[in-house]
Amino acid sequence: MTVERNRVRKKKRLKVRFGVDYPKRIAFTGDASAVGLYIITGQPERPGSKLLIELSLPDEQQVIAFGRVRWAKKVPPNLIRVANKAGMGVQLTKFEAGEQIFKDYLATLRH
Repeated sequence: MTVERNRVRKKKRLKVRFGVDYPKRIAFTGDASAVGLYIITGQPERPGSKLLIELSLPDEQQVIAFGRVRWAKKVPPNLIRVANKAGMGVQLTKFEAGEQIFKDYLATLRH
């Protein structure tokens, strides 16, 4: 397991919009850390893809970031709720807006 993977992940369902060219798909997070997200989706992008991500925090604040898909697991839409880790893991590479807001929000969550 790599050092990045050992960061504290917090289970949290946040609305997220994502896409390669622009954030055209809507999904939810399964967990999050300061350096990455697990996005639950039936249509994950391919590993290595660069994404533009818009996260909506509960207080309506927006976080805009860029990321790279590290792993993806595609399952039929009717099995997303029962499949183990359907979706994709995204490493956050750069924040366009809201980096400190996002990190402060994560700090308030329990594991």
